[in-house]
Amino acid sequence: MSSQTDAFAAFDVTDRVAVVTGGARGIGRAIAEVLVQAGARVAVADRDVDAAVATTRDLNAIRADAAIAVEMDVTSKASIAAAAAKIARALGAVDILVNNAGIVKNAPAVEVTEEDWRSVLDVNLNGVFYCSQIFGSAMVAAQKGAIVNIASICGSVPVHPQPQAAYNASKAGVNLLTKSLAVEWVKSGVRVNAVAPGYVSTELTLAGRSNPDWFPVWLASTPMGRLAEPVEIARAVLFLASDAASYITGTTLMVDGGYTAI
Repeated sequence: MSSQTDAFAAFDVTDRVAVVTGGARGIGRAIAEVLVQAGARVAVADRDVDAAVATTRDLNAIRADAAIAVEMDVTSKASIAAAAAKIARALGAVDILVNNAGIVKNAPAVEVTEEDWRSVLDVNLNGVFYCSQIFGSAMVAAQKGAIVNIASICGSVPVHPQPQAAYNASKAGVNLLTKSLAVEWVKSGVRVNAVAPGYVSTELTLAGRSNPDWFPVWLASTPMGRLAEPVEIARAVLFLASDAASYITGTTLMVDGGYTAI
């Protein structure tokens, strides 16, 4: 019985401070909720502060004073630094960073505008680096911490039939950035990993799910024959953020219903 108790305890993140970027909705909201259920105190960081406040209200209904809302634009280092200072004052040192904020723009490569290319890379890749740099510097100084980046199957394979070269490139960058930071910070006690979701039932995939030319292909390309629910991604994040993954760093965990297995 004691060994079973110890096994479950490895997933416990009680009193650890977690930051979830893009935490107001979708996968980010599910991650914040799972972390709260596992005992963490969570900063829901989002550009949409009203949505973050609403999400925080629901999280605090699960456990009183478990979450705070913080306005943050991951494309601005000044915004991230200001949010980090607020989180430190309210919750203390950050133990877990989940880089979840992301956007997608679907357009044929020959039609992608410079503005759209830059905006996708700025949120999905630069934002991951800026947040990792600012929060990670404190983790390195403290000699402990876990960072989990939300990558995508799109960082490993060019999904189809939707055109999204900028998104795919950004997520491929997240994969290698994850490995780079993991190797650089491993001796500082900071683990850096990524979760790569397949197709998930969120607002981000709503347009695709409504497209009769795309959605059947998505399902046919996924051996499980369905989309993931956000909580299924969140549970993988909890694993990598917890002591259950104490010997794991620099990996990208596919949570894709078998999409990349074929």
